[in-house]
Amino acid sequence: MRFTVSSNDLLKALTAVAGVVPSKATMPILECILFEAEDGALRLSATDLEISIVERLPIQLELQNGKEGARRVAVPARRLLETLRALPDLPVQFSADESFNVTLTTDQGHYKMVGFDGADYPALPELDEAHSLSVDAALLRRAIQKTAFAVSKDTLRPAMMGIFFQVQPEEGRVVATDGHRLVRLRLRELVSETPLEFIVPEKATSLVAKLAAQLDGTCTIRVDERHVAFEMGPVRIISRLIDEVYPNYEAVIPVENDRRLVVDRDAFLSAVKRVGLYASSTTNQVRLTLEPDHVEVAAEDIERASEAYERVPCAYDGEPMVIGFNAGYLTEVLGNVDSDEVVLEFSSPNRAGVVMPHEQAEGEDLLMLIMPVMLNTYA
Repeated sequence: MRFTVSSNDLLKALTAVAGVVPSKATMPILECILFEAEDGALRLSATDLEISIVERLPIQLELQNGKEGARRVAVPARRLLETLRALPDLPVQFSADESFNVTLTTDQGHYKMVGFDGADYPALPELDEAHSLSVDAALLRRAIQKTAFAVSKDTLRPAMMGIFFQVQPEEGRVVATDGHRLVRLRLRELVSETPLEFIVPEKATSLVAKLAAQLDGTCTIRVDERHVAFEMGPVRIISRLIDEVYPNYEAVIPVENDRRLVVDRDAFLSAVKRVGLYASSTTNQVRLTLEPDHVEVAAEDIERASEAYERVPCAYDGEPMVIGFNAGYLTEVLGNVDSDEVVLEFSSPNRAGVVMPHEQAEGEDLLMLIMPVMLNTYA
């Protein structure tokens, strides 16, 4: 294998696939990126056996001493990437001989490293009998960003360690929960003729969102029983699905919350952040006192003899009530609402609160749920 390419172009392509290369792997070849010569293109692949990324880079193969050399070679990712990052943007000649010795040659220098036989690289999953749907890449990125913060990190609840996609012919739903918070985003443009339900690991969705931020256009999602593939431009991300039954999230969303509060999002969020600095390091709880014309945000840390409170103007149409929340959870929920005003609905101090934007974005319906924490006393 021999070709000449811009160092920046090669670095950009390698960076896209390097996100899944493990730093320390039980199989040394997994710490490599697989180079495969195709007709008019270079296929770059990397995997950690759970998630795989493939990218095609247009190249023109060259002969070396009348031979093609190795058409598949696994190249150590870290050394290759660090070499290219240290180079200015200039033409680089890449070559791999039949003994899998890899050489980079520029006008300024010569760099040699030992690769592995590409035939020993693990085979990537093939989704032959997959269902397909298409969605705007920017919309997919937004859906992931609005839900990823609520994904659970509890390994004892594996179903919650990913984002749940529930796609119907009429609309799609993207859901995440960790038991303390829940996000349900309904999208009119995320549809499939065949109803689909699948859970994608959080790491994979993070890589998809990062890729979607760099590429415009449409993302094709292909799903089979075990894997999902996200295809955008020249890049394909393949992930093993979480093979678990997702919790019945609809059952925990309150439908009879009759106390409604409307407040300026930025003012309320800023107050929660400031007051939360004075919350107990053990419980991290803030107390909300709801009144018709204002909400009082208060916190105290008895061990450090510190306390704080602020009043934020609001419109509240229910009976006065006191309810407590984890300051960090409440901050994250409010931070993921885009509208100028936010709506909070409650029923009682020991039942979940619902958070929604006052004005929903076109084509979507965002609902967040946050569980309260028990206070010593309730009004």
